[in-house]
Amino acid sequence: MGRVRVRPDPFLVLLVLTVGVAALVPARGTAADVADGAVTAAIALLFFLYGARLSAAEAFSGLRNWRLHSTVLAASFVVFPLVGATALLLPEWLLPAPLATGVVFLCCLPSTVQSSIAFTGIARGNVPAAIVAASVSNVLGVFLTPVLAALLLATSGGFDAATFGDIALRLLVPFLAGQAARPLIGRWVTAHRSRLVLVDRGSILLVVYTAFSEGVVAGTWRTLTPLSLGVLLGVCVLLLAVVLGLTALGTRALGFRSADRIAIVFCGSKKSLASGLPMAGVLFGGPAAALVVLPLMLFHQIQLMACAAIANRLGRRREHLDNPAASGAPSRT
Repeated sequence: MGRVRVRPDPFLVLLVLTVGVAALVPARGTAADVADGAVTAAIALLFFLYGARLSAAEAFSGLRNWRLHSTVLAASFVVFPLVGATALLLPEWLLPAPLATGVVFLCCLPSTVQSSIAFTGIARGNVPAAIVAASVSNVLGVFLTPVLAALLLATSGGFDAATFGDIALRLLVPFLAGQAARPLIGRWVTAHRSRLVLVDRGSILLVVYTAFSEGVVAGTWRTLTPLSLGVLLGVCVLLLAVVLGLTALGTRALGFRSADRIAIVFCGSKKSLASGLPMAGVLFGGPAAALVVLPLMLFHQIQLMACAAIANRLGRRREHLDNPAASGAPSRT
């Protein structure tokens, strides 16, 4: 089995370029108002398409392996938020409040879909279970992420629980509308998935541009120091390492078979950039939003690099165990 080369995520490169454009040519005045309106429409369209794509009935019908799926959900929406909430305990001179808020927010997000499935496949894990687990995580994340963010951040001033009406209007209503329209447009959406990815990514880039523009205009970036960036990097690496370790040890203690353990580790340790950036655009307004999304963007690249290496190692190990003769090792008798 060939090695998995760890390369920067092309979409993350586009995100970084978008940040650069926002730094050089931020939206101001009327342009900023137009961008805000475009973001509102783009997020509504994005979550409408999410709803039209996701077959909730199929996802929930696959929950027969309830132990596996409940373990993934516990990792995503219980373990991750509890571990991430410790970032709020760091003094602000080490980790400014918007960055700490961003760390907690990313911990409340659902799992990724594509990369969780891909890495599970590379590691020779239970791919069908990974598909269901990641899909269910995304369906529930639309509802659970705002609730968890409110519970963990309301007391720290990082989240205003009174915005739930706005959340329902801008996230839940389009998502439910997409679910309702799925019988009519589901096949068309599936057939044109590759083209609609451009809508997804364009919407996310617009969210990032608007958030970082506001931060540049307000001078938010002047509050960010090399020390804060270094601490944030360390926090993201430590967070991923802790969750990977807990899921690996926990699944072994719970007696899951190897293929299921792999699916749980990869689905339970990921956080979705595609869902997170639009949600942040709704939950966190103002110039500070640029700093709030920074931990998610950084964590996304770290998780891809680390999990690619882990998946490659696990895949080679399982290939060796399944076919020892091919690797030159003596076969077991």
